[in-house]
Amino acid sequence: MSMPTYDYKCGACNETWEVFQSIKAAPIKKCPACGKQKAKRQIGPGAGVIFKGSGFYQTDYRSDSYKKGADAATKTESSGSTGESAGTSKPAAKPEGKSAE
Repeated sequence: MSMPTYDYKCGACNETWEVFQSIKAAPIKKCPACGKQKAKRQIGPGAGVIFKGSGFYQTDYRSDSYKKGADAATKTESSGSTGESAGTSKPAAKPEGKSAE
């Protein structure tokens, strides 16, 4: 199990450093540079995420049964469709003699 990196800064001498610590470990209080008990854990930006390889598209994570059902639905729509799907309506006709401004 990897441990997170924490940034620390001393309130007395402004020394900054990083420490690999367990999440459960108590924050460090003693500055390694000046020895005073003024060290504070800083809030960091966190780690960057690197995406490598395939599997980052929405469809890459679908199960095989979902893909088969989606393919079947697509084939049904394309073979028996009249160009309109249920629940849609045609746009209203424009009155004749009036031009769009």
